[in-house]
Amino acid sequence: MRHFLPNGKPLVIRPPQVTDAQACLSTFQEVTRETDFLLYTHEEALKMDLAKEEAFIRSYSGNPNNMFLVADVEGEVAGMVSLHQGRTRKQHHMALLGIAVLHKYWNMGIGRRLLTSAIRWAEAHPRIAIIHFEVLANNERAIQLYRNFNFTEHGRIPNGVIQPDGTMVDLVVMSKRIKPI
Repeated sequence: MRHFLPNGKPLVIRPPQVTDAQACLSTFQEVTRETDFLLYTHEEALKMDLAKEEAFIRSYSGNPNNMFLVADVEGEVAGMVSLHQGRTRKQHHMALLGIAVLHKYWNMGIGRRLLTSAIRWAEAHPRIAIIHFEVLANNERAIQLYRNFNFTEHGRIPNGVIQPDGTMVDLVVMSKRIKPI
């Protein structure tokens, strides 16, 4: 899907190609450097390599039950979103959401567009009926975005994350039913 950012630059939401692996890896590593809102630390992200990223992209591109999209701004991977269907038959109706956007692209609508794309993909999927995830309680901007899309908080995991500086942060469990089960 093609959009335009507030600065006039074109934004394309698309599945990545294996040739995008280095850009995806670099974006993920940069996002982990910029914020502590993801579950991976920057040090953990730096241990990821190109071969693993290529395998990750291949695992999504050939699998109709998982979705991975990138936000492409003039050839730069500005963000990404994934949905991963539950691994067991008992949870095939659920998909785990992951989303990340480079800081310099915050407040430009990229997260909203990535989330919209993920929801539309799940709505078209024959089995997925619920999207779920955990978000750090101090990530107020993300929580508000999810609430704007009618995701509901179902509870918290107290001290679910220990930040690199030692502070503890609750994890907020959220989900949205996108169609009847």
